[in-house]
Amino acid sequence: MTQATLKKQAAAMPATSKLNFGQAINAATRQAMELDPKVFLYGLGVDSKVGIFGSTAGLADKFGKKRVFDTPVSEQALTAMAAGAATTGLRPVLVHQRLDFMLYTMDQIVNWISLWHFKSAGASKMPLTIRMIVGKGWGQGPQHAKSLHTWFAHIPGLQVVIPGSPYDAKGLLLSSIMSNDPTLFIEGRSLYSMEEEVPDAPYYIKLGEALVRRPGKDVTLVTFGSMVPQSLQAANALAEHGVDAEVIDLRCLMPLDMDTVLKSVAKTGRLVVAEPGWKSYGAAAEIITGVVENLALKAPAKRVTWPHGHVPTSAPLEAKFYPTTNDIVAACKAVAGR
Repeated sequence: MTQATLKKQAAAMPATSKLNFGQAINAATRQAMELDPKVFLYGLGVDSKVGIFGSTAGLADKFGKKRVFDTPVSEQALTAMAAGAATTGLRPVLVHQRLDFMLYTMDQIVNWISLWHFKSAGASKMPLTIRMIVGKGWGQGPQHAKSLHTWFAHIPGLQVVIPGSPYDAKGLLLSSIMSNDPTLFIEGRSLYSMEEEVPDAPYYIKLGEALVRRPGKDVTLVTFGSMVPQSLQAANALAEHGVDAEVIDLRCLMPLDMDTVLKSVAKTGRLVVAEPGWKSYGAAAEIITGVVENLALKAPAKRVTWPHGHVPTSAPLEAKFYPTTNDIVAACKAVAGR
């Protein structure tokens, strides 16, 4: 899907509102619950007034305690509950406020949820969505800021969705909730202040379909999640230096839209991947491998990622830890020979 196609889709929905990332998630959840009475929402703090950075605010008042409810701190039990509910035909939406604590649920996710469709020879579905938030900013430290998207994308049977804007957050979450496959919906905390015009009506974005956010001819810049805004800023800065970067937002790591990436790189001959996570064994490595297995590059590809170390709690150190727009610009200029 191209940016032009996206605009046409939005134009067909005349009524829009300016929403931030959390409000877009809230709207998607509300509309999914209105469309399907089998959808319910639960997790630690989902019924509070602030509603997990606004993403669940007001939903308990609207739908009642049977469909929106707070839970104890027991990640394993909550995830097992989602699996059980999904096998009965319900559509649970479970919110884990920190991706880090999903590590407690690896048995449920890897050994049960991911392979349920396979073990039942397709006879039984697992229509559940697990929201998990990746922290960044204000010194969240190594226990509240791990980016583990590649862990889950590595497991067959799971959909891994990582939106990079409010518009995508709403459309992708609606598609995730209405899907019959288990979906992990990963949200970058730094995106929550981002605002965008979002259609008021429900709409769906196909899972596994990347978006060309900015067309270009000199270098392909592939990214997703919290590094989408930085990559677009980098593309604008590169234009001032005579480098025309095509920015591709993957939106999903699984299913992964390599066709859109390959089509772009076939045109530009150059590739940079900006990943909001660690370099070693990451999504960037997978994408670059998928490209070089199919195409000859004009220059070696580059990765812009986190350093191979834990996220510091100190705010000044944290600021130096995360890649910047300038890092993306430098990588693209190097690949483009500028």
